[in-house]
Amino acid sequence: MASSDDTEGSLTPVDFIQLQHYMEYSSLRVKDVIKEFHAGGRLAQHSFGECVDAVGFCLFLKTYLEVDDFPADFCQRLFRYFQHVEQDGATKGPGPKGGGVFLRDVSCYFSVLEDGQPREKLEFTFKLYDKDGNGLLDSSEVDRIITQMMRAGDYLGWDVTELRPVLKDMMTAIDVDDSGTVTLEEWLKGGMNNVPLLVLLGLKMTERDGQHIWRMKHFNKPTYCSVCQSMLLGLGKQGLCCTCCKYTVHSQCANKNPEPCARTFVKSKNEIGIAAHDWVRADCNSTKCQVCHKKIKTLAGRRCVWCQEMRHDECVFSGIATCDCGPQKDHILPPWAIYAVSKEEDTSLLNVTPDGHILQIVPIPDTHPLLVFVNPKSGGKQGERVLRKFQYLLNPRQVYNLSNGGPAPGLHFFHNLREYRILVCGGDGTVGWLLDAIDKADLQVHPPVAVLPLGTGNDLARCLRWGGGYEGSDLREILKVIEGSELVPMDRWSIQVIPDDPQEAGDPVPYEIINNYFSIGVDASIAHRFHSMREKHPQRFNSRMKNKLWYFEFATSETISASCKKIKECLTIECCGRHIDLSSRSLEGIAVLNIPSMHGGSNLWGESKKSDGALEAEHTEVIADPELLKTRSQDMSDKRLEVVGLEGAMEMGQIYTGLKSAGHRLAQTSNITIRTVKALPMQIDGEPWMQPPCTIHITHKNQANMLMAAPTKPSGFFHLK
Repeated sequence: MASSDDTEGSLTPVDFIQLQHYMEYSSLRVKDVIKEFHAGGRLAQHSFGECVDAVGFCLFLKTYLEVDDFPADFCQRLFRYFQHVEQDGATKGPGPKGGGVFLRDVSCYFSVLEDGQPREKLEFTFKLYDKDGNGLLDSSEVDRIITQMMRAGDYLGWDVTELRPVLKDMMTAIDVDDSGTVTLEEWLKGGMNNVPLLVLLGLKMTERDGQHIWRMKHFNKPTYCSVCQSMLLGLGKQGLCCTCCKYTVHSQCANKNPEPCARTFVKSKNEIGIAAHDWVRADCNSTKCQVCHKKIKTLAGRRCVWCQEMRHDECVFSGIATCDCGPQKDHILPPWAIYAVSKEEDTSLLNVTPDGHILQIVPIPDTHPLLVFVNPKSGGKQGERVLRKFQYLLNPRQVYNLSNGGPAPGLHFFHNLREYRILVCGGDGTVGWLLDAIDKADLQVHPPVAVLPLGTGNDLARCLRWGGGYEGSDLREILKVIEGSELVPMDRWSIQVIPDDPQEAGDPVPYEIINNYFSIGVDASIAHRFHSMREKHPQRFNSRMKNKLWYFEFATSETISASCKKIKECLTIECCGRHIDLSSRSLEGIAVLNIPSMHGGSNLWGESKKSDGALEAEHTEVIADPELLKTRSQDMSDKRLEVVGLEGAMEMGQIYTGLKSAGHRLAQTSNITIRTVKALPMQIDGEPWMQPPCTIHITHKNQANMLMAAPTKPSGFFHLK
């Protein structure tokens, strides 16, 4: 962090992390919010020329971050921070009048931090500081932009002592006619050719094949620049590292024509199937050369991006020329299996690269390329890290960010393959999203799906033995497990909710398909309270521990209030036309289960007794006999649902902790109709809503091909869930 003698004008790292949490939940853009402060805008009374007062600044934050109760003390610290307009360690130019802050500086700072394309951000900041609208910026205005970018870079962990001269050099270079002013065209051209600036502005995709995907990184061990071969020094993040090939440089060296990144496809049909190595400069760290078997000195060797083989520079062309893709050969979609075609050969234009290539895949015999979908918003920052790791381990062309167009582009890219697998990285909601997309896509085959669970809950991942949540283990080990996994069909169920009065207002039903479970009553009430509070105050739910504490609080209050008491008087259940008698039980909730996990690991159906053979009901549509139900096991492939009664929140907690074995088994069936007579909380696969009186029909839809991991031995006494 940059030091400052004036603590009044600085933010702590904790402040900045808190600010980022707020920004993650905001859907607004800076350019839309500042319009409210212009003449005729809703907040125009708080702006004075180019400045806003303290009240106006607080309203800017509340509007931009979409938070009504933004902490007053935090708002004051941010206001004082923007009052200190520092440039190169000294204040230049007149300060804001009346103790306000410059709206331009605030807007520039936040625009750097928010999501968006670098070109759009560059254009926005130019117009922001072009006060008279003449299409020119003078040197003082350019300096102010640099200052805000430096401030954002500082709090993102960059080593700003290295960043400042890079930006200064860029600003000098873009004024090609030495006029002392910069045009929008010069500004965009200079900015889009400055690699460190593009990384700071959030460049996350390449514009052409062979272009690195850079990110700033802190290195824990001695690391050398692949361009100048000097060591990366400094505090914080010392240099740029390519996500895909790990090529590493100083920030200032990134503009000095570094070697290109590995190719991801071939541009000629003549190259299809030619399995050639792709060598990149690497710090081989005294690894032995796999040609001459001698140790490779620092930066004296190269590594193949696909098979990970390492060789001396002079041994690169001496060894075997054919690449076998190494340990991950079953998963990797190599560049010689992807080729560019003309628009006439593929009129869909769904797989067009940013530089205009239309791509298709050629099947590779005896392999099962892995199509990876990552939800970067799952599990906090986990999703982003997993996305980067898979872009390195596999071909970036087979790794898809679900924030960029959802699953459809990836499914279409692989549509002509018959032997491939899918890995979805996210929560149960992300898995359901993908399975819906597979249903809608016109695929030759329905590929088997593995799950890398991110975040909390993850009931489906638990049932398929992928665990309750990814904890940072080596992804190469997970790829090995996928290779040895077993194909398991999983039932999926259609749910139709028909309100008694279509005019009566209710929440929208979140899904039309059940993958995991459906419930009414006590557990849905807790989930609905949790969901409503998180929607209203998202900043209070920014960690697993906080989420669990909130959930515990809502469960405790539900235990006391018993809002769903006597639920049997509010609904009726029919299984394949047969009425289920609830009169003898005191229940507060009903759960309809497709898988043996709910609420992050609770098995509400429980373990079954062994059948003595006398009781047999394999071909019966509905089973409701209590004695027979005791012997019935759950199976996600049997085209049956299990219906369970819950006595209350206390019982749910007892089942989760193992103090009680299960809920009350009511039925096992292939068709369910539920009728309610009052508004009740409901949930499908963890998504709750409040539903007015209605009729609910649940019927079998289809089966999805899932991959179940091989069973693993517990690693210790506490390895229970």
